[in-house]
Amino acid sequence: MRFFNTAGPINCQDHYCLPSLSRFDLNEILSLIIQKKYFVLHAPRQTGKTSCLLALRDTLNQEGKYAALYVNVEMAQTARGDVSRGMKAILSELTYQAERTLGESVFQNRVSGIIAESGEDAALKTVLSNLCQKLKLPLVLCIDEVDALVGDTLISLLRQIRDGYADRPTGFPASIILCGVRDVRDYRILSDRHQEIISGGSAFNIKAESLRLGNFSAEETRTLLMQHTSETGQVFETEALSAIWNLTKGQPWLVNALAYEVCFKMEPGKDWKNAITLDLIINAKEQLIRRRDTHLDQLADKLKEERVRRVIEPMLTGEVFEQGFRPDDVGYLVDLGLITQEMNGAIRIANPIYQEIIPRELSWGAQTGMTVETAWYVTPDGRLLLSKLLSAFAQFYREHSGSWLEIAKYKEAGPHLLLQAFLQRIVNGGGQITREYGLGMGRTDLFILWNLPDGANQRFVIECKEQRGSRETTIETGLRQVIRYADTCGADEVYLVIFDPTERQWEEKIFTETKEKDGISVEIFGM
Repeated sequence: MRFFNTAGPINCQDHYCLPSLSRFDLNEILSLIIQKKYFVLHAPRQTGKTSCLLALRDTLNQEGKYAALYVNVEMAQTARGDVSRGMKAILSELTYQAERTLGESVFQNRVSGIIAESGEDAALKTVLSNLCQKLKLPLVLCIDEVDALVGDTLISLLRQIRDGYADRPTGFPASIILCGVRDVRDYRILSDRHQEIISGGSAFNIKAESLRLGNFSAEETRTLLMQHTSETGQVFETEALSAIWNLTKGQPWLVNALAYEVCFKMEPGKDWKNAITLDLIINAKEQLIRRRDTHLDQLADKLKEERVRRVIEPMLTGEVFEQGFRPDDVGYLVDLGLITQEMNGAIRIANPIYQEIIPRELSWGAQTGMTVETAWYVTPDGRLLLSKLLSAFAQFYREHSGSWLEIAKYKEAGPHLLLQAFLQRIVNGGGQITREYGLGMGRTDLFILWNLPDGANQRFVIECKEQRGSRETTIETGLRQVIRYADTCGADEVYLVIFDPTERQWEEKIFTETKEKDGISVEIFGM
């Protein structure tokens, strides 16, 4: 039977799938190919790019108007600036795929000799030229994972393709599709030879279009999930279907991973007579985040990059630290799939699962090193004493924030991350935290849902703010904001945490008071 795929290209015989050619505008792509254009297809990792390229290759070959070839050049990444080594890897793959797909053994087993004869900066052009002259049909070449290449190897590949462009279609590929995470215009390539940064746009100025592969729509997500129901009879409850879409926003790997986790790994879901419920989906999400599967681990690794920090850190705190975001940084994070940008320019974390992963990853070291016993903050009947927990955090913060902020890469967001690590350590035992980021609004909102033994739950709202100006003004602004958020969440208890970044004595910073606004009692903790 079929299953939800989370590794490698889609095979519709083995996997639940959407038709790969429906994922992009096929007519637009065919029009570019007919016009003999060279263009870019880019999208975040594990979005389905490779599956789409393979489907396009097979369709073109079946129609018989073109000879289509797919080549993945990622294996040349380790060559970095060693162009000879990189070209040897690329040409070996190219000649292998030419024989396997098109039955053409051009230069098979002669790669080293070609590089010696033509030189490392002309060998690819030589092979493609000879291949096109031997083929009876115009060649369409799909080059995947282009932006995995590094330094002069990437520059050489782009320039050889550019040099052969004028000889198409009889002496060079009629159309070339470059595929990767980023658009070629965003490549900033460090050349060891010239000791300078070369932009992708200057090395490859023949690009006609840049096409982006998007996420699944809500309807496509539902269509994929319903294939499982059709084949097994297992029903997704309406709330569960909505939750999968809302948590993932259609990110293909997340949709498949969440569905695979709940239907094929979790014991209740493995019995297909059981319906898939909202609670099962929430539990599956937690399992994915805690396990840090490859896709999520790669995403977390990107958080170490400085250009990622410049965008993500202000989003974590609600404060804008820079004089303004750099367009290149924002574009890079959009290409990675970490954020989305709306028509009005507003940016957001791409989906709620990433919203969870980012602060958890950044505070993982602090959370792991904590020795906090849940029993201190839970009553015998299972209720969470959040006020007592926040009082304990205030003392913890006084004792440990100095050392934590010294080593934290995201220093401005350090207080918020330390609080979330402290809460996560406790809540992992019986609830969940949802994080809301309010960029430019000076706050981070936390919603805690705590499960009680009788099946009921407690609902808490915490708003975190950094003190800007007077304490009174910060409190008044925070009260207005947290009341609105508490009303949205239907909170039982409401808290406001204010971090004072100044050099004042701790006795001045730490305080607790309760205020009432609009009929709602808010407990305030300063630290």
